[in-house]
Amino acid sequence: MKEVNSTGAKARKVKKSEVPVTKEHKMNPRTDTQIYALGGLGEVGKNMYCIEHDNEIIIIDSGVRFPEENLLGVDYVIPDYSYITKNQAKIKALIITHGHEDHIGGIPFLLQTLRFDKIYAPRFACALINKKLEERKLTKACKLVEINDETRISTKNFSVGFFNTVHSIPDSLGVLINTPNGRIVHTGDFKFDLTPIGSNSDYQKMAYIGQIGVTVLLSDSTNSGVAGFSISEKKVAQAILEQTRKTPGRLLVSTFASNVLRVGQILEAAVACGRKVAVFGRSMENVVEIGQKLGTIKIDKSHFITPAELNTLPANKVCIVCTGSQGEPLAALSRIANGTHRFIKIIPGDTVIFSSSPIPGNTNSVGAVVNQLTRVGANVLVNSPLTSLHTTGHASQEEQKLMLQLIKPKYFMPIHGEYKMLVQHTETAVETGVPRENCFICSNGDVLVMRNGECFLSDERIQTDDIYVDGNDISGLSTSVIKDRQLLADNGLVAVIVTIDSRYNKILCRPNIVSRGFVFIKESQTLLKEAEVVVYESLKKKMEERTTFGELKNCIRSSLEPFLYKKTNRNPIVIPVILNQKAAMQAMQANAKKRISKTKEA
Repeated sequence: MKEVNSTGAKARKVKKSEVPVTKEHKMNPRTDTQIYALGGLGEVGKNMYCIEHDNEIIIIDSGVRFPEENLLGVDYVIPDYSYITKNQAKIKALIITHGHEDHIGGIPFLLQTLRFDKIYAPRFACALINKKLEERKLTKACKLVEINDETRISTKNFSVGFFNTVHSIPDSLGVLINTPNGRIVHTGDFKFDLTPIGSNSDYQKMAYIGQIGVTVLLSDSTNSGVAGFSISEKKVAQAILEQTRKTPGRLLVSTFASNVLRVGQILEAAVACGRKVAVFGRSMENVVEIGQKLGTIKIDKSHFITPAELNTLPANKVCIVCTGSQGEPLAALSRIANGTHRFIKIIPGDTVIFSSSPIPGNTNSVGAVVNQLTRVGANVLVNSPLTSLHTTGHASQEEQKLMLQLIKPKYFMPIHGEYKMLVQHTETAVETGVPRENCFICSNGDVLVMRNGECFLSDERIQTDDIYVDGNDISGLSTSVIKDRQLLADNGLVAVIVTIDSRYNKILCRPNIVSRGFVFIKESQTLLKEAEVVVYESLKKKMEERTTFGELKNCIRSSLEPFLYKKTNRNPIVIPVILNQKAAMQAMQANAKKRISKTKEA
């Protein structure tokens, strides 16, 4: 593989097709170029896109999706890596567009599953990835290669170039991939901001790419349902500065830790207003440290204070920057609201700013934190058209139109969004002149085939699925485990302890029933006594025949579950525990030894 500097990537010559492409054509894996997603389509998060030609695969991004509230005990959702694990030898590059978790969060799990030589990532993403790999002792697993808009990566079948985009994190890139069957542009996450904080989009390079011809555009669909243009980061910076200046007491600001440019704005506003800054939350502390090291955050260390120094300064000289803008229960702001934070208690007159908007699915969690903060005396400010305390990092409809007009794709495939977002983005593409029949709304695993400058959807699919990660276990939780956890949360658990003597097929005492999360025991003694009788009568009858422990457990479940549902209209998980009398166990072990001895003698 070659890496050289270039202002763009030269196009490969495309051979004319001898036969017109039709949807009935079967895919030829040797000569066709395949585009497919292992994650990121029909969902927000878990972004992972693959370009495959013959014996080479290029992967773009490797992200996680954060679990919905009903996925109890799940820390992350990652793609199923089965297909690329089977085709590990084909992987030539993992290219990262930027450093957000939905694009880099899966890398440690990917590296525990398979091996490849290099990860190509822009500067800030490199620093974040390196931090992740250090924490998991994976720094030797592969080499991190820093890229920028002038980098070019070449393999046998692909040449890859990059262009600068604007997003809510520094060093965001779009990707141009030249293949034997045409050019592909992957926008990464982007917006167009005429007054950005930091570097600007490379309009000239995008226009040039559009002029030389693009076969397929893969474009960010997150805000495809939002009309107009997004608000500029500059306007948000001014709003934060104004609120910081007019806040009379202590100021607490929460935002996404990954929104490094916003964190920088908050810190600059605090310093400009004579406030010292305390940072709370592990991810926020990491980002500030990396930002200072790379020069993205330009605030001198002298402006930061330790937790111990918080109470030594007047309230109007303090700014606290913390995690928890999405209502995460263990994040700093949630613990502050609940009064369980080690260093910070809300003082009446404190002002709390949410420089964020709730991610879909987090609205209730955020609302609960806002209400609790208000209840304990804080003045809470959230983003609205009046406050302008937050703006998105994703393109709204008019910005999506501008990208389409600059790139001028022949075919269009919306990515990075729920199904409705993909549909709305397709409508925007049609408005700008892309023929409807040239737009492909795909699902994870669908294969879009490029052949000689034309595209069609294959009838073959790549294996894809959600893998639920609990802690560091990447083997994944099965659907049945998730269902059990949901059942436990909704209906609780009932344990039935029965003591028997297997020598005489006798129940030695009445069953003992223990409930957790099902009913309040003190108020349900009658119900539990009736349940014990039901189990006892059922077992007594069963013990009259020769039976096994497994059959006894099934007998307990089949008798108790219908009874409890009839009485309570709930289905708790029933766990039978059968205790065999010690003497019976000893007799069973002795008999087993005799059988083994006779077998040996024979």
